[in-house]
Amino acid sequence: MEPRAAQLRKRAGSRRGQEDPPSREGNTEVLGGLDLVQWTQHMEVVKMQLLEQAQRQLLELLDQAISEAVQSYPSQGRPLPSVPPDSLSTELMQVQHFRTIYHMFIAGLCVFIISTLAIDFIDEGRLLLEFDLLIFSFGQLPLALMAWVPMFLSTLLGPYQSLRLWARPQAAGAWTLGAGLGCVLLAAHTAVLGLLPVHVAAKYQLPPASSCILVFEQVRLLMKSYSFLRETMPGIFRAKGGEGVRAPSFSSYLYFLFCPTLIYRETYPRTPNIRWNYVAKNFAQALGCILYACFILGRLCVPVFANMSREPFSTRALVLSVMHATLPGIFMLLLIFFAFLHCWLNAFAEMLRFGDRMFYRDWWNSTSFSNYYRTWNVVVHDWLYSYVYQDGLWLLGGQARGAAMLGVFLVSAVVHEYIFCFVLGFFYPVMLILFLVIGGPMNFMMHDRHTGPAWNVLMWTMLFLGQGIQVSLYCQEWYARRHCPLSQSSGHPHCPDDTTKFFSACQTWDQGSSLCTPRPSSEARAPSMHDPARELQD
Repeated sequence: MEPRAAQLRKRAGSRRGQEDPPSREGNTEVLGGLDLVQWTQHMEVVKMQLLEQAQRQLLELLDQAISEAVQSYPSQGRPLPSVPPDSLSTELMQVQHFRTIYHMFIAGLCVFIISTLAIDFIDEGRLLLEFDLLIFSFGQLPLALMAWVPMFLSTLLGPYQSLRLWARPQAAGAWTLGAGLGCVLLAAHTAVLGLLPVHVAAKYQLPPASSCILVFEQVRLLMKSYSFLRETMPGIFRAKGGEGVRAPSFSSYLYFLFCPTLIYRETYPRTPNIRWNYVAKNFAQALGCILYACFILGRLCVPVFANMSREPFSTRALVLSVMHATLPGIFMLLLIFFAFLHCWLNAFAEMLRFGDRMFYRDWWNSTSFSNYYRTWNVVVHDWLYSYVYQDGLWLLGGQARGAAMLGVFLVSAVVHEYIFCFVLGFFYPVMLILFLVIGGPMNFMMHDRHTGPAWNVLMWTMLFLGQGIQVSLYCQEWYARRHCPLSQSSGHPHCPDDTTKFFSACQTWDQGSSLCTPRPSSEARAPSMHDPARELQD
């Protein structure tokens, strides 16, 4: 028998011979590299299939659990819900305590109406409720609606026809011609949306409410057309590369232009029926909010700031005006939220059977400004997050999150300032400064890690002060530009011929700002509590 050491050496040698055959040593390295690449690709495909299958099974299990829970619900004697859940405020209206707060706001509107009637009866001896401020604000509304028609038609035809020209399978030369024609259509659509509203508002001097309708539609249609192209263009380019992608239908695009969302999808969750009484209720509440806003401006803002512009400027007067404007400012914020984000969007969602009603979340419970920005307007936040923040991260390589967030603040601030400039008819960058100088740092300082009632109180305090600053400064500038208008040629205030009394008032003129005081001409009218529309125009 051989020694044990010799046997072990023979076994080790035979194993090395089996593992490394000399005839295949060169080919094994090449084939091993190719097999590794193919195996990695195969495993990636298997991973995606497993994830899709797991997600599908998880959704089926969740749907089954929800179905079983719903089936067990009628055992308590309650009917099955026929529509998806409503917006948060609609659900909160079922709570008696929250409904009482809503009734308090209605009582406040009734008090405004009674006080208006009483003052008119005492001053004028008549019991007639006039809506001069409302009529003035919505003046030239038919002209604004006529300007909306070409804006909508350009949005309806321009992006969709451009996409069809880009998606048409033709020869290289024909496709290039069609792509160029699509770019021309898209440029024409952008020019119509960008220039027509500005031209109409500047030429015909549209009042604030009519201008507001026009600029809101301009921004909304631009955001919708961008979302449509942004969501469909990658599929078209993949189809050109060999992957078959079906072009979106015209009906889905038409539905998207009216439904209350800014993110394009071919299909959306739909409700089974339309509650027309719910639609009428929301439109009535939106109209009530508009009347409420007019009474607040006419009773709490117009008399104070019209008289303030007739007095010399002082820091004390400025601070007191900001404090005075906090209450009407926060009322205006709540009315805008309820009228537009709740009533208006819910009415259109119900008419179009649009199932996703999460237009906002519980922003009033926010303890940080970052959460407030995310929950105040979910519709706009989703658009900014998808097309500014995420695309910014993609362009920056996914590293500069702070820069992407700053880009969101910059875009939002510029658009908000543009809307204010369009509606009021002058550039006064209060909103821009509040967004970038105060709102941006607050977003990083008051973050989500701060919880507790004290932080919620701090957030509401900042909202009160911010709204007071906006209302005060914009109202002062509005009256300053009407009482002391700038001369187009010299840039100095245009004073009337009888400058004897007006000379001392113009001493503090500062480039048409709120430092300017009114001119006492023979046509000037003293402010009255019952004629706010004339005071806005004078």
